[in-house]
Amino acid sequence: MSNTTFLEPGAEELGTQFIENGYVILPAQDVDALARIRELVVGGATSALGQDLPKDHGDYLNNFHKHVSIENLNNVRLKVIEELNSQDWTRPAYFNLARQAIYDIVGNELAMQRRLNLSIQLPDDTSSLLPVHADVWSGDSPYEIVVWVPLVDCYDTKSMYLMPPDKDRPLQARMGEVFKNASAQELFQHIEHHVQWMNVPFGHVLVFSQTLMHGNQPNLVPETRWSMNCRFKSLFSPYADKRLGEFFEPITARAATQMALDYDLPGGFGDV
Repeated sequence: MSNTTFLEPGAEELGTQFIENGYVILPAQDVDALARIRELVVGGATSALGQDLPKDHGDYLNNFHKHVSIENLNNVRLKVIEELNSQDWTRPAYFNLARQAIYDIVGNELAMQRRLNLSIQLPDDTSSLLPVHADVWSGDSPYEIVVWVPLVDCYDTKSMYLMPPDKDRPLQARMGEVFKNASAQELFQHIEHHVQWMNVPFGHVLVFSQTLMHGNQPNLVPETRWSMNCRFKSLFSPYADKRLGEFFEPITARAATQMALDYDLPGGFGDV
């Protein structure tokens, strides 16, 4: 039988899974890059707290609530984020965690968010909640995907939840009618029995569509959640409020595109 698809081997299957579920969970493509990123995060956290580097990075991160107060948590988080984004290798390394999956789902001419994000959620902490939302509601393009990377095993309420497409789309279509004056918590209570909690072990990546409703709830697991996230989109797909050059920058423009962008049509052509 002849091959009738233009997609690379595996891309069609992964794309179908992404469309049906709204996400894929895959092993990190570059485990060395992941280890290096986690080491940098641990170094930034211990530096912010004036501590020595621990021998076991995973144990330190999982038990971070024993080292920091809720009042000081955001200060530490911001210092670690600054450390992450001050290094010229971290964004390429982050991209390499899911390079092939991004190519298969989005395309190979890409724009990437200019800054990496980091979330830390202590057990029973209500100050680090992300209410139910879809990023497109607040200025993101529907063409963006999120690459979400746990630095510890994330599961149950130590993770994030996602609304499945078959439940999400009909509800969003009626959002203005049914939930016009509802709070985010009232909306979550309505969808709670439909959402899927993402089970993403350390060493894996979650790629999901931010057009779907998602968020988190108080972490009832007696361990601290550490996760990173960054958005990617096709370079020439439509942008919303977060624009190229401000929020995004090109990372994999191909040679033909670069030549085309540098080309100026000679005068006289097309003149009437």
